[in-house]
Amino acid sequence: MSEDFSYLRKTMVRKLGEKGIRDQAVLRAMEEVPRELFVGDHLRRQAYEDFALPIGSDQTISQPWAVARMTELLRLDPAHSVLEIGTGSGYQTAILARLAQWVYSLEQVAELARQAIRRLRQLGVDNVKIQSFDGSIGWSDRAPFDRILVTAGAPKAPPPLLEQLTTGGRMVVPEGDREGQRLVVYRKLRHGVRREEREAVSFVPLTGRHGWVEETP
Repeated sequence: MSEDFSYLRKTMVRKLGEKGIRDQAVLRAMEEVPRELFVGDHLRRQAYEDFALPIGSDQTISQPWAVARMTELLRLDPAHSVLEIGTGSGYQTAILARLAQWVYSLEQVAELARQAIRRLRQLGVDNVKIQSFDGSIGWSDRAPFDRILVTAGAPKAPPPLLEQLTTGGRMVVPEGDREGQRLVVYRKLRHGVRREEREAVSFVPLTGRHGWVEETP
């Protein structure tokens, strides 16, 4: 008999509320998506603890609070088209898919992209398109986007992503150095961009043309 993780999922959601997550649609999505399916079998019992977990290729599945908070800051609408930079395990992607019309997700590590596609298909998620590509460049063929979420730490917001954001759109990106960042919300206005810093976070580095240069051994 397969293990029932519903109690752990409900407990996670309750704790997220206690930690300040107020968006009820985000909390419902977090309660609906089986996070244990996005980690290795040996990590399933830890899937609902509030910390990041390794998923291979020096990448992680973000802590539940970070997933919830970044999603909350996007202020999603069911009609929105969303670009996600850094598919990773596909967990954040699945959360976004429950709250937006379409999610386009870019993952630089091809094997992680393939695994995420398989997981989302198994869950019946059909409003997501994933490609293996340099996410710092964005996805110009599908632009403009109502919302953009960057799930890796960047030295600054990649200019192509701001260009691909529609007027009135919002982008959330962790900005800082390799050791730590702050969540930054960008709002694209008719005559410029408004920038607002939020909570301190720690993400794996965004690599690519407009991210960090990959370190060589």
